[in-house]
Amino acid sequence: MRTLLSADELATFERDGVVVLPERFTQGEVDEINAALDELMDEDVPENIREKSSGVVRTAMGLHRRHERFARLVRDPRLLDPALQVLGDVPVYAQQVKVNAKAAFTGEQWQWHYDFATHHHEDGVPEPLALNVHIFLDDVTEFNGPLMFVRGSHRDGPAPTSLDTETTSFDLWTVDADVVGPLAERGGLISPKGPAGTVLLFGDAVVHASPPNMSPWPRRIFSLIVNPVSNRQTTERRADHFHHRDATPLNG
Repeated sequence: MRTLLSADELATFERDGVVVLPERFTQGEVDEINAALDELMDEDVPENIREKSSGVVRTAMGLHRRHERFARLVRDPRLLDPALQVLGDVPVYAQQVKVNAKAAFTGEQWQWHYDFATHHHEDGVPEPLALNVHIFLDDVTEFNGPLMFVRGSHRDGPAPTSLDTETTSFDLWTVDADVVGPLAERGGLISPKGPAGTVLLFGDAVVHASPPNMSPWPRRIFSLIVNPVSNRQTTERRADHFHHRDATPLNG
C-alpha cells in the first residue's frame, strides 16, 4: 500500500508549500538511523561540513553513499510516495542526501533562503521542482532551533537572492530582510515541530530559515531532496556530495 498524502494534507502543501506528516517512523527506526549517523559524523571527510565557530559537524552529506542504512532510506515509500504524488509519478533521483545537525548549545543558524536558488545558481537546475523530505531524528521543539517557513512564499515564484559566504561555514544564496519582511507580513510564519519520526515535506521555492540552537538538546534532521530526472543539474561546479551526479531513478 502506498503512503500517500490525504486530500487535506495535499491542500495544505499546495497552499503553504510545506506539510507535516506525524508518526511516519518509529522510535526504533529513528534509533537505528541515528546509530548509523553517529558512525558517519565521527569521520574526518569533506562530506562532513563543520560549524564556523565550534568545529562540530553542521551537515553530514552523501549519506546514502557512505552507509547501507541510508541507501535503503532514500527508497523508503514513506518518503518517496508523497513526493511522487506531488510530482506526478515522474522518475526522480536523489539530488542531495544529508543530515543537518544543530548540536546542543553550539548549533548555528541557517539564514533566510530557499533551496532552488542554490540549486539553480550553483548546479544549473532549470526549474524549482525538487522536493525536500525530512525526518526529525530528535524531538523538534521551540527551543532547539526549529525550521521557520514563510507560508505560501513559493506561490509568486522565486524571490531575489544574494550569495552569503560570510555568516556560516556553508555558502548559501539567501533572501534579504527587505524581501522576507513583506512576504511574512502577507503569509505569516509557520514552524513545524514534533517528536522524532515526524516527516516534513516542502518545496524548492519556499523561503525558510532556522535560528541557533541555544538549548541543551540536539536537533538533527535527515533530508532527502528528490528532483525529477528531466530537471537534473546542467553544470558540475560543486562536488558530488552537494548535488549527486547519478540521476538513476529511485523509483525505477
